[in-house]
Amino acid sequence: MDITVSEQAAKWYKEELDLQNEKNVRFFPRYGGVGGRIAGFSLGIKAEAPENEIASTSVEGIRFFIEESDDWYFEGANLSVSYDDTKQEPKIEYPEKSE
Repeated sequence: MDITVSEQAAKWYKEELDLQNEKNVRFFPRYGGVGGRIAGFSLGIKAEAPENEIASTSVEGIRFFIEESDDWYFEGANLSVSYDDTKQEPKIEYPEKSE
């Protein structure tokens, strides 16, 4: 699995989460919400250190990661986070993994 985060999206997370001391952002499935990859779930974010990451990328000095225990949600897909200028927020997409 690959994670891509645009510089603009990383800056948004840095500002919105007030990331001054914490330099890690975890992506995880959470129950509820809309627009998720699996019905009934959506993508959550949390500023915390990784324990057993399965995928990560560093942008703007922030390490974005997914824990191994959350791999089921992303199975067969990658995670792409860009920035939507119109909505002024991150845009989440799940492109298929290339085998």
